[in-house]
Parts: sequence; C-alpha cells; structure tokens
Amino acid sequence: MEQKTMEIKHSKKSMISYGFGKYISEFFNMCFGAYVFFFYERVIGLNVWYTSAGYIIFAIWNAFNDPLVGYLTDRPFKFTKRWGRRFPWVLIGGIPWILSYLLIFSPPTINPVDGAWILFLWIVVMTCLYDTFASIFGVNFYALFPDKFRDDSERRTASILSTLIGALGTASGAIIPSLFIVWEQRGTYIVQAGVVVIICMVALALAIPGSREDRERIDCYLEKCEEGMERKSFFKEFGGILKNKNFMAYIISFMFYQSLVAIMIGSIPYIAEGVLGVVAEDVTLIMAFLLIGMFVSMPIWGKIADKTNNDRRTMIIAATVLTIGTFPLMFISNYYIMIIAIFIWGFCEGGYWVMLGPVFSIAIDESVVLTGRRIEGTYQGFQTFVSRAALVIQALTFSIVHTLTGFKAPTAPNQPLPPQTELAKFGIQIHFALIPAILMLIATIILWRYFKITPDVVKANKEKIAELGL
Repeated sequence: MEQKTMEIKHSKKSMISYGFGKYISEFFNMCFGAYVFFFYERVIGLNVWYTSAGYIIFAIWNAFNDPLVGYLTDRPFKFTKRWGRRFPWVLIGGIPWILSYLLIFSPPTINPVDGAWILFLWIVVMTCLYDTFASIFGVNFYALFPDKFRDDSERRTASILSTLIGALGTASGAIIPSLFIVWEQRGTYIVQAGVVVIICMVALALAIPGSREDRERIDCYLEKCEEGMERKSFFKEFGGILKNKNFMAYIISFMFYQSLVAIMIGSIPYIAEGVLGVVAEDVTLIMAFLLIGMFVSMPIWGKIADKTNNDRRTMIIAATVLTIGTFPLMFISNYYIMIIAIFIWGFCEGGYWVMLGPVFSIAIDESVVLTGRRIEGTYQGFQTFVSRAALVIQALTFSIVHTLTGFKAPTAPNQPLPPQTELAKFGIQIHFALIPAILMLIATIILWRYFKITPDVVKANKEKIAELGL
C-alpha cells in the first residue's frame, strides 16, 4: 500500500478545479492589496499613519494567526476519516472569509479627523476577522498541494494549470473592482465588494472537486496516527522548522517576493491616478496585458523546468528575470508605454509564480524526511508567519515615502485627489518599482546562496518518503 500511495495520478480537470481555490486567493490578494489601504487613506481621508498602524496590527495578527491555525489543523478530527484533513477546513474558512470582505468597505460614515480612532478600530477589527477565516482556508488549501500531487512532473503541470487559473484571479481582482469604482465615490467601493463576494462564492463551488483528498492519502495518514505518530508542542514544532535551513531560505526569499507583490499591487491606484492621470476603468487594460504576459510565459517556463528537471535552478533564473523586469517600471509615466511594460513584467513574473508550488513541495518533501511526519499545515502556517512581514513593509513604505515626498490625500470623503508635486509623483514611482526591484534582488540572492535542494537531493528524499509510507 505504501508504494501505491506514491503512484496516484490526477486529471487535468482536477488540477483546474484546484486552481479555483488559488483563483479566490489571488483575487483577494489583488483587490484587497490594491484598494483597502487606498480606500482608507484616499477615499475615507484617514491619516496615512492611522491607516498604516491598522495595517501593521493586522499584519501582526496575521503572522501569529496562520502558524497557530496550521498547527491546530494538522491533527485528525472526527470528520477526518470521512472528509479528509484539509477539505473541511477549506469550506469552513472559505465561506465566511469571502463574506467578510464586504465588511471592510463598510466603515461608519463619520468625519475622518474627529472619528479617526473609530475608523482605525474598524480597520483593525474587520481586517483581523477577514484574516482569521483567510488563514483557515489558505493554510489548508496550500498545504494540500504537496500531499495531493507527489510526482515532479505532475506538480509542475498542476502548478502551471492552477497558476493560470490563479492569474485569472489576479486579473479579476484588478479588472472587476475597477469597473465599478469611481476614485472619490465611497459608495462604489461597497458595490464592488458585493460583486467580488458573488464571484468568489461561485469560484469556491468550482474549487470543491479539486480540493477533495484521495481516499488512500486519508487512510495512510490515519494509519500513521494510530501507530502513535509523535505530536510535539507548538513551540517545539517551530523550533524544528527553524533548523530546516533549506525551508527557511525558501520562506525568507518568499517574504521578499511577497513584499514586492504587496507594494506593487498597493501602488496601482496611486500610479494610475497620481502619475498616469487615468480613471479607474483604465486600469482594466493595464491588468489585461499583465494577464496576457503571464499566460504567454507560463507554458514556456513549464517547459524550461521540465527540460532542466531542476526546480532550484529554474526558480533562481525566474527570480533574476523578475528583478530585471521590475526596475524599468520606475521611469514610466505614459499610459500606453506602461501597458507594454506591464506585459513584459507579467511575462517575467509568470516564471517565478509557476515555480512556487514545485519548490515549496520539494521543501516539504525534505521536511517529511527530516521529521518522519506530514505536517504541511504547520509549515504552511510558518511560511505565512514569515511572509506577513510583507504587509508591514508595504505599510511602512507607503507611510515613509508619502511623508517624505509630500503626497496629498483628500481631507474628506468623496473629494478629488489634490494636485501632486513632481516629488510626490516620483515617490509613487519609487514605491511602485524601485523598492520592489531591490526586494526581489535580495530574494534572488537568498535563493542562490542558501537554498540547496538539488535534483539529487530531491530524488533521495522521494525514495525515503516511499520507505516511510508517507
């Protein structure tokens, strides 16, 4: 039975269905990242440092919430035998997570100066509620990948297909809200939130078949539990993760990549309105070309990965290309040139994005060999714990750059953006491209210098996992 568990194959239809879970995550990553900070600073008129403080508290809660969720959900429950370890939590977290997005854009209608503390508390409470359910969904959904897809080639195929669906989520998160949003009109943000909720509920239903676990995997896991698999304390588990050098190199690099994503996504409304001088609807074309660039690049990167059969090398190449492709965006202030440049950038990012699943999986395989257990949820939670520093970096970047360059936000809701100085516009370009490029360069160096899971190590780890029956 142990060897048989390693031979389970999954249809492309199942992989695409799994991808709709990633669609939801990427949809929210984009629309939350692009519009929440902007909504409170630009539309509501809340002071940037209140907004940043709310974001930082949210990030701290997010950081500690995810590893705890991962640790708690790694153990079997009464429903595990019938429904599996991950699938029930995907639904338990997914439904309220989607619904809670609407609350973030429904703060009380009060003066942003006199009622600053009330608005600040609203950000904190609603984003933390949103994140709690997001953690239950995300930790279990992403922890499912390395356990469900075991073969290297299957992992790459599943990663390409699910990432293509995820890219649709990224594009949807940028395009769909922009169809309803008018920069200064508060009510339009509530409308877009309602539309987002409906779309993501449909996507969750489509994700159900691909998020189900294989009967053989469930039985194998429960059998190992019944044999007395060791259950360590929360802090001992984390101490063990800190000793896993390759995994730590991967997640620290991932943190810097997430910082790039968070800052660039959050910069989109600022760059569109403040530098390019376009309305929200014009963001649609920019994001459409980003999507096309990703779509064109993903099969190419998949073929490169299959040809080299070296996930580490392919990811380092992709990270280098993404670093180089980010820097020139700093100098663009023309809308049509930006469309072309963002297509090229999407092509660059597609490679790194495709390789995240396979590289995370080989890091998890090594953790199974080192620990003799499958605790993907704990590892996924720890990854999120570290990567949530990206939200703090985003908030501090915006606050510091806007303060130093004199960015002017409206002082009341439903007002147009005041004219910006050239220095303020340059500041937006700095946090749109220069800072992300530097962060991605750091991520690339860390991968190259400290992540050492070569093809020979991958092969040896798979053989050991087969021996363990895991």
